[in-house]
Amino acid sequence: MESLTTLLKESVLNNTVEKWLIALGIAIAGTVALNILLGILGHTLAALERKWPGDIAQTLIRMFRGTKRYILFIIALYAGSTVLTLPNTLAAFLRYVAVIFAGIQIGVWASFLVTRLVSEYIVRTTGDEEAPSGTGIATLIARIVIWVFIVLLVLDNLGFNITTLVAGLGVGGIAVAMASQSVLADLFASLSILLDKPFKVGEFIIVGDMMGSVENIGLKTTRVRSLGGEQLVFSNADLLSSRIRNYRRMEERRVVFTIGVEYSTPYEKLKRIPGMIKDIILSVDHTRFDRSHFMNYGDFSLNVETVFYVLSSDYNLYADVRQEINLALFKKFEDEGIVFAFPSQTVYLAGDGKKSL
Repeated sequence: MESLTTLLKESVLNNTVEKWLIALGIAIAGTVALNILLGILGHTLAALERKWPGDIAQTLIRMFRGTKRYILFIIALYAGSTVLTLPNTLAAFLRYVAVIFAGIQIGVWASFLVTRLVSEYIVRTTGDEEAPSGTGIATLIARIVIWVFIVLLVLDNLGFNITTLVAGLGVGGIAVAMASQSVLADLFASLSILLDKPFKVGEFIIVGDMMGSVENIGLKTTRVRSLGGEQLVFSNADLLSSRIRNYRRMEERRVVFTIGVEYSTPYEKLKRIPGMIKDIILSVDHTRFDRSHFMNYGDFSLNVETVFYVLSSDYNLYADVRQEINLALFKKFEDEGIVFAFPSQTVYLAGDGKKSL
């Protein structure tokens, strides 16, 4: 017994063996305790999963499962080292290591939690079941903000004066923002497209005189596949400053067309033309008639204007309906002896009273 007591009182590197054993015990017990605490927390959250709204419990479970076990050991090892008498340099080094790794673990937790919350908010706001392609933009910004904050927090705990650093970051941030205005404009335009949803991937849009289906919404540009097959690339900022026509959101298509008949058309037949057109449109599926009127006297024709709706946004169906109406109208006019007008001029020659066409 005396030999054991003597051994414990032996000095090794300015600390007794007893102190080294206590430090080792604290490190081991601390590691075990932290792991047990994580397990208890996971089981508690699993039990609360059905009671909490949404998937909050599942998110927290996944967040704590991302805990790095070696970081827990480093923190417990630092706790054990506090009972030892160590050189100032070594003690400071162990403290720095513990603070840095603790900050890394907090950053991992916060990054996962914020990324998940931002993704869920965007999905809920936009109404998409799956996270939209631009979700990565918002989560990237969130993660950058988190890690900058963690770095500043760690430096502050390590004893550094971060006031000057924060001021420098502010000035540097302003300089970077001014130097990359176009990039930032496109980035925030991408976020606006993501949240406001003027269009989505797969929708058919028209921008100015260009049109096509949206293929990808990126950080800086949006890519559109035109009807001709080539890819159109739009800057996000320029795209949002333009007038965009989104045909996928269209529930029905309004159609206005005008036909002209010759001035020689008899009054009775001219009067019946709007009714003929109405009957033809009503006989075609997927249409809703609005109006048809003898609207004006043209340079070489009597013009009848008609308005109707195709009850679908499908362009192919619209083309089929127009074709069916045009063919039926051509056949009806042929049967009735009504002649479509075409550009012509009548020239009157003075002197002999005769006219020439």
